[in-house]
Amino acid sequence: MQNQTIFFKNDIKIENTATIVGPKEHEGPIGRYFDKFVKDDLLGQKSYEKAETKLHVSTIKYLLNKSGYKDGDIDLCLMGDLMDEISGCNFTMRELDIPFMGVYNACATFAESLIIGANLLDSGNFKRIICSTSSHFSTAERQYRFPLELGNQRTPLAQWTCTGVGATLLNRENGKVKIDCATIGRVIDYGVTDANDMGAAMAPSARETLLSHFEATSREPDYYDLILTGDLGEAGHRLLILLMEEKGVRLKDNYSDCGILIFNRMGQDVGQGGSGAGCSSSVFNSFVYKKLVCGELNRVLLVPTGALVSKTSNLQGESIPGIAHAVSFERI
Repeated sequence: MQNQTIFFKNDIKIENTATIVGPKEHEGPIGRYFDKFVKDDLLGQKSYEKAETKLHVSTIKYLLNKSGYKDGDIDLCLMGDLMDEISGCNFTMRELDIPFMGVYNACATFAESLIIGANLLDSGNFKRIICSTSSHFSTAERQYRFPLELGNQRTPLAQWTCTGVGATLLNRENGKVKIDCATIGRVIDYGVTDANDMGAAMAPSARETLLSHFEATSREPDYYDLILTGDLGEAGHRLLILLMEEKGVRLKDNYSDCGILIFNRMGQDVGQGGSGAGCSSSVFNSFVYKKLVCGELNRVLLVPTGALVSKTSNLQGESIPGIAHAVSFERI
């Protein structure tokens, strides 16, 4: 490990991916890239929390069927979501006979799961690992902001939590895309206290991780065909560009954000764009992965970002720390 960056000894490959999203995500600019979508985000359940669990179960089962595997063929599921004590993942795994480890880094959870999964595979003790994360607009609103029934107005800097699940099947044998290296982020806190301005809370951590990654790898931003942060949204995206310029690093046209890609901001009335633990995982496992497989992209740096806030800490006036992890992918 060098300057927070892990260089894997073996090729950690993506064997397959799966995505299922909500109706609003399907109507967005990259809607055709998702494997499946639901027309009703309640999915016939009694609560949105149960709906998110059903969405996650469906995605994992779809990935298994798509790959020709059964539960017993998978060594481990590394999963996370935004609900209390990652309850959605806990209930998801009741339906699957696969060893399970829950992970949480807010909206950066997908990168955390990939880094842990890649390290476990690199050790030689595991053969196949599924990494997945989920989020749901209605469960996140109820937990972090206000129940939908209140009809509260959204602030100008607010983002729209994505309803979706993205799952990645990692192994060391088959695949056209590999994880080249990964940079583990540090917790960065600039004192942001507005829970509706997640982009400002997360952008400083994205800068720290990017600078560490470029230093450890001796790479410049243009080494990658695409640098993609997780869910900074439009305002956070612009802020990160300015923060990087302060350090003498210019992010060019090859830089975008999953929260910007997944929605049409003006046409879909989503504020600054998408967010949520399922944002980066659903965008990567559909749009980005398919671009890598077909050769339209050859090198991608995915940097999911997380605002480490809880409903309790926010009510107690705590600031919102941020974290970001970077995962480098290359087409084989």
